[in-house]
Amino acid sequence: MKAFYELVYSRFRAPWDIGPRRELMDLVESGRIKPCKAIDLGSGTASNCIFLAQHGFQVTGVDFASAAIELGKKRAAEAGVVVDFIQDDLTDLRNVSDSFDLLVDYGTLDDLHPSQRDLYLQNVLPLTHTGSLFVLYCFEWQPRGWEHLVYDRLALRLNEAYDRFGRYFEIEKIAGEQDLPGFPRGWAVYLMKRK
Repeated sequence: MKAFYELVYSRFRAPWDIGPRRELMDLVESGRIKPCKAIDLGSGTASNCIFLAQHGFQVTGVDFASAAIELGKKRAAEAGVVVDFIQDDLTDLRNVSDSFDLLVDYGTLDDLHPSQRDLYLQNVLPLTHTGSLFVLYCFEWQPRGWEHLVYDRLALRLNEAYDRFGRYFEIEKIAGEQDLPGFPRGWAVYLMKRK
């Protein structure tokens, strides 16, 4: 999987390279999330990092693909903002050990196998403190038919976010759709607050 992302970020424009995510922008622009110390978990194209930095956040971007880190550094420099980019694996963090007020994950957790999702949670929880906010975007739907064969690397199951994070966070679903035609068939965005 890492080789795929190295190739995409170094040679192509990723299909998910669509700028900062609307839900995150709305939360910041409405004042629900105020400037603070933030980390983008799986920073990829760096759009969310740059948006947050432009709005007064102190931002760290983490990705396991070195090509994503290089792309992020280039784009942040072009945008004239400061972002600390760190190459690390969210299932085995070795280079990030700080505490953050805001965590952002747009499409990283749902890309992991369920056993890796357990490791992700073990590694990410220490980055939080009481009151930390966590914006989680994920593909999410109940698989049917052939989807069971490949589903575990595509999306979270319905209620999986509550099952994984509910013990540690107050969870509010702020956006999402289900039973969409085509593929993916559903998505959700959660705003979580560390208990």
